[in-house]
Amino acid sequence: MSVLIPDNQRRSTDELDERLDLAIGDSRAKQSAFWVMLLLSSVIAAAGITSDSTATVIGAMIVAPLSTPILGVGLGIVTGRGALIARSLLYVLAGIVLVVAVGFLLAQLLPNPTNVLSNSQVLGRTSPTLMDLLAALATGLVGAVAITRRDVGDVLPGVAIAISLVPPLAVAGVCLGSSAPILALGAFVLFASNVIAMIITAAVVFIVAKYHVSADDRRHQRARAYLVLTVALVVVAVPMVVNSLSSLWARQVYTATEDWLSGTPGADVSGVTWHGNKATITVLGPPTLPPIADLEASVTDLLPWHPTITLIHDFGTTMNEPE
Repeated sequence: MSVLIPDNQRRSTDELDERLDLAIGDSRAKQSAFWVMLLLSSVIAAAGITSDSTATVIGAMIVAPLSTPILGVGLGIVTGRGALIARSLLYVLAGIVLVVAVGFLLAQLLPNPTNVLSNSQVLGRTSPTLMDLLAALATGLVGAVAITRRDVGDVLPGVAIAISLVPPLAVAGVCLGSSAPILALGAFVLFASNVIAMIITAAVVFIVAKYHVSADDRRHQRARAYLVLTVALVVVAVPMVVNSLSSLWARQVYTATEDWLSGTPGADVSGVTWHGNKATITVLGPPTLPPIADLEASVTDLLPWHPTITLIHDFGTTMNEPE
C-alpha cells in the first residue's frame, strides 16, 4: 500500500471531503463552479460532436467536473456515509439531465439532424465493447489514486480525457434529438459503464488507503452498496459483451466475403455491419458476382446459428478520361 499511496503523500479524509463533497466548505462557490463548468462542457461537447471535431470534444472532457460527485459516491460507500452518497448521486443525476438536454436542444438547431448520426464522434460512442469497460476500470483506478495522493494531481486532466463522461451523454442527447433512441441508449451504456467503473475502482483504492470504517452497521451498508454495484456492472456489461461479439462476428463475415470475392477481379468488400441476427455486407465490384449461396454457406459454417445475410452490391464502369 505504501508504494501505491505513500503515507507522506496520502490525503486525509477531511482533505478528500473538501475536494469531493460539494456541500461542505464554501459550498456555494463549489456548486456554482460545478454547474457553470458542466454547462459549458456540455455545450462544447455537443458542438464538437455535431461538427465531428475530436479536438473540441477533448476540450469538453478536460473541463467537465462530473468525476467529482462520482468519486464522492465511492468515498461515501467506503466511509459508510449515506448522506454523501445521496448528495453525490443527486449531482450525477442532475448532471445527466443537463448534458442530455443540451445535446438534444443543439440537435434541433441542425438543418438535418440525421446527418450527424454517421460521424465518427457518434459512431465511436454508441456501440461500447468490453475493451471500453476495461479501459474505464484502468482509468478509474488512475483517477482514484490521483485524488488520494497529493503529488499526482496533475494527471487528472488526462484521466478526464480517458474516462469520457460528458461526451457520451452529449451523444445520447444529440441522438435523441435526431430521433435515434437506440443509438442514444448505446451512448448511455458507455457513460454508465464509465461511472460504475470509476465508483468501483475508487472504492477499492479508498479501502486500500484505509479510509474505510470498521463499525458493524457501516459494514452492512457497504455490503449492500457493493451488491448494488456488482449488479449494475453486470447489467451494463451484458450489452457490451453483445457488442464485442458483434464486432468479432463482423470481422469473420468480412474475411469470409473477401474469400468469396477472391476470384472476381475488381471486387472489394466495402464494409460489414451487424444488427441483431442480420449481417449487412456492402460489396463494390463488377455486375456479376459469385453465387450468394456460396457466401451464405461460408458464413453459416463460421457462426453457431444461421444469420440473415443482406448483400448490397455497388457496381459501375470506369470512364476513360478524354484525350
